[in-house]
Amino acid sequence: MKRRREAEMVASEMRSAIEQLSQMEAHRRTALDTSGSAGGVDCDQLTATAQVPIKPFLSLCNLLVQVLDKIGPTMAVLRLDIHQNIQRLEKFHDSDPSTYRDVVEILKKEVADKAKQGPTCSKSFVWLTRSLDFTLALLEFIVRDSGRPMQQAVEESYNRTLKPWHGWISSAAYKANDQDYDMLKEEMQTMISLLIPVIQQNQDIMRTYGLDKLKAT
Repeated sequence: MKRRREAEMVASEMRSAIEQLSQMEAHRRTALDTSGSAGGVDCDQLTATAQVPIKPFLSLCNLLVQVLDKIGPTMAVLRLDIHQNIQRLEKFHDSDPSTYRDVVEILKKEVADKAKQGPTCSKSFVWLTRSLDFTLALLEFIVRDSGRPMQQAVEESYNRTLKPWHGWISSAAYKANDQDYDMLKEEMQTMISLLIPVIQQNQDIMRTYGLDKLKAT
């Protein structure tokens, strides 16, 4: 009974994240259709016109932290990092909501002079995207082999996505408890399919603005 209640809580958080992702994907496809309507638009042009509406993006990041908490990993360091990065972007947005409705507009402002210096919104965007990538890797691992220990899933997902960029954190900070996720595989697979294009677009944007190689300082 307890396990079923826990699974239902995870499913509820996942459905909220899936709804947010679905809305973001619809917006992304609309933007792509608009950018390509003139014909002959190449990948660089599409990246240059890519959009990351800040409110939905930050809402997604918040939701995925809740999903991770319900799945089992106890990652206080990651949770704090995500929260601080969300706050930094929110504060910048609130300084001029009409101008900074989209993360890309913030990157454009920062990248010319200070995106790689100190705690910037550009860095926050990079780390939030990498946190999404960690979530994607963890979900893929669980769907692929739910019978293996969660501790192993968390460690391998961390090593694949975050460890190359973390000079100051240990995978020992990423702990997890084992649960039965067979009944949640459908939700997880849906989340995976929706997360992939979001992360790919964000990574393309990071490369465009020279942010893709940033490491923790």
